[in-house]
Amino acid sequence: MDIDTAFDTPIGEVARAIRDARLSPVDLVGACLDRIATRDGTLQSFVHLAGDALDQAKAAERSVRDGRALGPLHGIPIAVKDNYLTADMPTTAGTDAEIAFPKEEGAAIARLGKAGAILIGKTRMHEFAWGMETPPTRNPHDERRVPGGSSGGSGAAVAAGFCLAATGSDTGGSIRIPASLCGTVGFKPTFGRIGRSGIVPHSWSLDHAGPLTRNVADAALLVDVMSGHDPHDAASANEPPTDLASLAAAPVARLRVGVCRNHFFEAVDSEVAASVEAVIERLAAAGTQIVEFEVPELAHGLGAIFAIELSSSTAYHLPHLASGDVDDYSEDVRLLVEMGRLVTGSDYLQAERYRRLLAGKFQTVFDRVDVVVGPTMPITAWEIGQREVVLGGRRESVLETSWRFTYPWNLLGLPAISLPCGDDSRGLPIGFQIAGAAFDEASVVRAAAAVEQSLGA
Repeated sequence: MDIDTAFDTPIGEVARAIRDARLSPVDLVGACLDRIATRDGTLQSFVHLAGDALDQAKAAERSVRDGRALGPLHGIPIAVKDNYLTADMPTTAGTDAEIAFPKEEGAAIARLGKAGAILIGKTRMHEFAWGMETPPTRNPHDERRVPGGSSGGSGAAVAAGFCLAATGSDTGGSIRIPASLCGTVGFKPTFGRIGRSGIVPHSWSLDHAGPLTRNVADAALLVDVMSGHDPHDAASANEPPTDLASLAAAPVARLRVGVCRNHFFEAVDSEVAASVEAVIERLAAAGTQIVEFEVPELAHGLGAIFAIELSSSTAYHLPHLASGDVDDYSEDVRLLVEMGRLVTGSDYLQAERYRRLLAGKFQTVFDRVDVVVGPTMPITAWEIGQREVVLGGRRESVLETSWRFTYPWNLLGLPAISLPCGDDSRGLPIGFQIAGAAFDEASVVRAAAAVEQSLGA
């Protein structure tokens, strides 16, 4: 297998080529580093590169030659979002504040290492995972535009071909938003599916870990590898191991596909809406059953998730407020930390009551459907510095717009994936989102793979 082919091939096949000595991991990692050197000076997707990346690749090549047991990611270059602690690379969580994060690793990074992955570097992120833009990283499709956040460096790195996959975290959409804007796949599995030990927290009951990849099969494989019980994460689920990678080619006939016509289809860019509707028609043509419904209660969700996120994240930052480290935070994050101090106990309780109400509504929904589909975002990538957008005759902030369709699945802890479903007239990617019931990542992967196949991706 030649290098150019490897960048267009699912990870499972690339790993087999490495195991069969048909592809050198040294050549593969070297090609990634060459691409980074050529273009990342402009895109700025990486904050730190592993100084031993080529040494890791040479060790992987020796293992192949010696016939030692090889994992499913053996020799595969993976980038790591900079809120994942790593033993051999520094962690900043995107902040300039001088915080001494431990040099250690949690469950997800340990599982990637055990599977044979080569951790090629740390990707930039919006400070403390609290934003939708990830400055100074730029979108590979148009360098005047944002890559999304907070996992923007991971989204840009995967889209630019600097690595074969990357890790991300998702509190209100931070894996799926960069995936949508950069034209990659972003998969947030069920809350508790992937352990979060060794990941700098943002909001305890909303934080999810997951991958950004080039295709659905790779996302499924990465979730398989990263999943498992984490004794150091109190929210970690003790579920049986997943085998999602085997479902990427499973048929979808008779799959029940839900379309929530309120909320997810309100105030959407016309090109985004047209692209998403075309995909829904393709799913219907593939033999799925389309079920339309509404959940009026979604109208009140943004205030609820904001109250929960603000209060819990501010609680994490209280020691930094006391020490003065917060003075070195960027202005937008420092303001959010201060705002969190204004959330009352009553506000938080009301938000959690709403969360329980919404969970009950969607439990009823998932009695009738297997997945819920719609746009990942109402818009495509906006220009750096742009603060507002007009949709449906109403002016709103890009912050409010960007996570409107992604945050419900964090509030509910349900699995959701974003994959590309076309481009707008400016050549900017459009994301299609698929969500499922708790721990039913299988239905999400089946539907996503069917969409990908129907689009010829």
